[in-house]
Amino acid sequence: MWVHPFTACLISLAFLATPAWTQLAEIDTKDLVPNPRQERTAQVILKVVEHHHYKKTPMSTELSQRLFDRYWKSLDNNRSFMTQTDIEGFAAYRERMGEILKGGKLEPIYSMFRLYRQRVDERMAKALDLLLQHFDFSSQEEYRFDRAEVPWPKDAAALDVLWLQRVKNDYLTLKVAGKSDGVIRDTLKRRYEGIGRRTRQINADDVFQIFINAYTQSVEPHTSYMSPSVSENFDISMRLSLEGIGAVLKSDDEFTQVQKIIPGGPAAQSGQLHASDRIVGVAQGRFGSMEDVVGWRLQDVVEKIRGPKKSLVRLQVQPKGGAAGEKFREIVIERNEIKLEEQAAKKSLLDNLPGLEGLKIGVIEIPTFYRDFRGQSKGQEDFRSTTRDVRQLLEELKRDRVDGIVIDLRDNGGGSLAEATELTGLFIDEGPVVQVRSANGKLDLENDPEPGTVYDGPLGVLVNRESASASEIFSGAIQDYRRGLVLGETTFGKGTVQTLLDINRLLPKEDKDFGRLRLTMAQFFRVSGDSTQHRGVVPDIGFPGGHDSDEEGERTLDNALPWAHISPAHYAPLKLGSIEPLKLRSAERVKADSGFALLTQREVLLKELDKHKVVSLNETRRRQESEQREKLFKDQKSHFLKLQGVTVPDEDDNEDTEAKKDEQNAIKHIGLDESARILADAIRLNSPAVAAHAAMAH
Repeated sequence: MWVHPFTACLISLAFLATPAWTQLAEIDTKDLVPNPRQERTAQVILKVVEHHHYKKTPMSTELSQRLFDRYWKSLDNNRSFMTQTDIEGFAAYRERMGEILKGGKLEPIYSMFRLYRQRVDERMAKALDLLLQHFDFSSQEEYRFDRAEVPWPKDAAALDVLWLQRVKNDYLTLKVAGKSDGVIRDTLKRRYEGIGRRTRQINADDVFQIFINAYTQSVEPHTSYMSPSVSENFDISMRLSLEGIGAVLKSDDEFTQVQKIIPGGPAAQSGQLHASDRIVGVAQGRFGSMEDVVGWRLQDVVEKIRGPKKSLVRLQVQPKGGAAGEKFREIVIERNEIKLEEQAAKKSLLDNLPGLEGLKIGVIEIPTFYRDFRGQSKGQEDFRSTTRDVRQLLEELKRDRVDGIVIDLRDNGGGSLAEATELTGLFIDEGPVVQVRSANGKLDLENDPEPGTVYDGPLGVLVNRESASASEIFSGAIQDYRRGLVLGETTFGKGTVQTLLDINRLLPKEDKDFGRLRLTMAQFFRVSGDSTQHRGVVPDIGFPGGHDSDEEGERTLDNALPWAHISPAHYAPLKLGSIEPLKLRSAERVKADSGFALLTQREVLLKELDKHKVVSLNETRRRQESEQREKLFKDQKSHFLKLQGVTVPDEDDNEDTEAKKDEQNAIKHIGLDESARILADAIRLNSPAVAAHAAMAH
């Protein structure tokens, strides 16, 4: 079973990145021991990964060491509970993790976890004691909040120093955010008690899942294990139409971070929540009390945010780029279902844009590559799909006599491979679209299923760093065929295919539930022979304002498959003229464009913030830094919006959703408008780079 890349992303975030512990009772330590089912599962997973994973990685000393380190990272990623002495106490197992898996003798794994749980209890008790103190915020003391890459604290005394700074930082963060002393101490008391309680609720199956995922992630980042209980929850979630806000969330140490806003969902429509925002509090309805969710398990936060259709949820959010102490925002979102209609492809027309000089450019925005597989299986002739919808939109734009078309794939995380292939076929006459190489080396070609084209006029494809998987297949094929110009930012770089294996099927005589394994089984290659993996699709004309490509996407994931190249497929690209004149004209416009100036300045600031791993524990300095940063972001945005004639929204006004939508739309059009101007340049210059047939439109 092929797992659509976008679906796979949702699975990993909601159910695999952090285990969905459903048992609320606290677990006795005597029950934190392995059982025969887990031992058998470990052996089977090792064999499957070694022999059937695309990467074919046999167990080795080096992999054993990676697994040991990653298991501890999974437990204590910020190195705030364990000491160097603790870790060294298990050093004998660092090169024996392979033996543990092969033999299914898992007791050392549980021994490590039991000590970790003990250390969490000790630290939470210390933290609660520290809350009784008065804190001095007049010194020039600093706290390192990102400890993932620093050495483990040497001993308990070093941890005591660290946690004094940690509690002071937690207190100061809430104080700068405007909370009173009583509220701060009560909030932190519940937070620390909650961390201890949730750790004590982790059961033996949860420990096993953490360990197995430490192994699979040591091999490759998209291979994951779901325990029986998590598999059951996954099935339920796939069957039900769960109402929520339309956001994909992930764990970021002790915070819940917004990974992606789902197009057409309540969060997208509100214009208030953005990717990379941190959710620090959740409340029900307009008047429910705000619950601090820092330190909560991801699944617990998700369950708090979900709720009945038309009900309200309030979120306390630390905005993207907000360092510790940044002002929190409270937003209100009405829960609802995410309907296919709201995620479907849609068209618009750019005809009064300065720089087009009378040309009309059509735009087709595709949020995801969707296909109604259920409707198709039932034999419904009118089942919905990306290709069917885009075909209709192309016909409508041709009737509008457009001079060129931009396909907007920004933030499109992928979807159906069949749709990516068929959609490409609307723009090329015939030929292969993508090559798929399986773990056994077999190479399959996915071909344009229908000869002829629906649209053969000037074409641009707009992508960004979040365009992934199926988006990369389509944009890569358009680029390889020289059928159109790829514009924007380097794409995400996910060029692998996963399948979901029921481990029980590998053990037909067993009547126990062994869970499931999501396994990377194949890799995509463009018709040129280049992989979309790791490098992504590099645009023909890039836009400023994005992070360096090495700091975004697949290439930042540990143990990601490298870029690769195979023999090209047999295909007939169009002749490509020089695009240098188009690049030069675009560069001149971009240099003078206030929108790109805003994006560039914002990314510079965010990049600088990303580098900072330390915050001041001096209240005056902390407030000054927070206010300066907030003012800088606000002034840059206000300047741009005023130039566009757009009302500057009040961030604290939850009812002013229209102004916030106008702001989002203005920022969205920065790259889109420049794409239209590039296409207009190509048309006027009669550039073969866009396979221009301008006469066709008239």
